[in-house]
Amino acid sequence: MSLPKKELFHLPEGVIYLDGNSLGPLPKGASERATHVITQEWGGELIRAWNSADWISLPRKVGDRIAPMIGAGAGTIATGDTLSIKVYQALAAALKMRPDRRVILSDAGNFPTDLYMAQGLIETLGSDYELRTPAPEDVAANITEEVAVVMLTHVDYRSGRLHDMKAITAKAQAAGAVMIWDLAHSAGALPLDLAGSNAEFAVGCTYKYLNGGPGAPAFIYARPDLVEEIEPALAGWMGHAAPFAMDPTYRPAMTTERLRVGTPPIVQLALLDAALDAWDEVDLADIRAASQALCETFIAEVEARCPMLTLASPRDADVRGSQVSFGFENGYAVVQALIDKGVIGDFRAPNIMRFGFTPLYIDNDDVVRAAEILQEVMETEFWRDEKYHQVSKVT
Repeated sequence: MSLPKKELFHLPEGVIYLDGNSLGPLPKGASERATHVITQEWGGELIRAWNSADWISLPRKVGDRIAPMIGAGAGTIATGDTLSIKVYQALAAALKMRPDRRVILSDAGNFPTDLYMAQGLIETLGSDYELRTPAPEDVAANITEEVAVVMLTHVDYRSGRLHDMKAITAKAQAAGAVMIWDLAHSAGALPLDLAGSNAEFAVGCTYKYLNGGPGAPAFIYARPDLVEEIEPALAGWMGHAAPFAMDPTYRPAMTTERLRVGTPPIVQLALLDAALDAWDEVDLADIRAASQALCETFIAEVEARCPMLTLASPRDADVRGSQVSFGFENGYAVVQALIDKGVIGDFRAPNIMRFGFTPLYIDNDDVVRAAEILQEVMETEFWRDEKYHQVSKVT
């Protein structure tokens, strides 16, 4: 396999895009697919398209395309809704599986929405539930027999630190807890063996490394042997065993489809389906090797050129995802200045400058050039211009 595959994406001339860990670029073919769905299927077929264009099967079809990318089997992935909804579903179902326990264990570095979902669910269920968030490196030591659910994001969104999926899952299950993995920063970035890990649940989004576009539908995985005992907290009609029987009583589907909720977002699913074409014949082991090489080059170049910046990611490539973060007190302004000069990364409070490395469309020349531009911004103090300190709604 030859990498990168820049010809498969719309990439603006003169831009080095190092933010695919937040929003992937537009794949070629996606616009045409969306236009076809809107004009030919919706426009021409109207409501008939649920059958004539097989819209009704699209969530399952897309889920089956995602499954091998995360090391899961066909029929184990339900797509639709948002990642926050899928976190809530997995967490609520997991707590019902351990009714005699009251502790949700996460970590202090987890993505805020996951923690918000846990906090909101606890408020709904009652004050005897507790969310514990030790430091990421202390999670394993805090897995006790009090814990009902361990809920972790596999790759830390700020630093890129990588949890050991198999080891933590094994420890959680040995203590009698249910394991939930958030794969938002993992899916499409590195090889995963979800089935081999034996985790009960996993969730993820598709607008980052999978390039599904803003608002692309999320996914949820449930271990196949557990499906029939999962009690959906959100009993939506698309999770019903026979949605069009219009039965007034909820009867969940006997597959992972029971974790679907509302009407699937067909245009967004079609965009994602088209985006996944870029992954045909791509080996994630090759992606991982290329990503690690790009990250190592970037770290070496930046540390040699910009000694005033502090590496905020793990130095060991094997415990780092597909991003590199540097800390700097005025990191937000530096990122804005870089964007003005054609290098797009992003910022995460309080002082983290994030750069994602996606080998599908980033090569070694891009990485070196980005480091050169960062050096220029730092040495000339270009970032001090007042306009770069005006904080936008989205950072």
